[in-house]
Amino acid sequence: MKLRKMKVGQVGIVSELTTSDPQYRQKLLRMGLTRNAEFAVVRKAPFGGPIELEVKGSRLVLRSDEADALEVEKK
Repeated sequence: MKLRKMKVGQVGIVSELTTSDPQYRQKLLRMGLTRNAEFAVVRKAPFGGPIELEVKGSRLVLRSDEADALEVEKK
């Protein structure tokens, strides 16, 4: 499933990065969004706005189009 489908408070695991842009892929990896990384959805802005995640003790905010590069599984 895509990250934007998850609800606030849900915990998930990154299963795949689906971006074809190598620079953006490296950016996601540096932020800790590696395969099998566990994360929690902290907040979601209304109307498809940014999504705040907690990953490995850090908080990240991704635009919804950036979040579409992550395939995730609910934990």
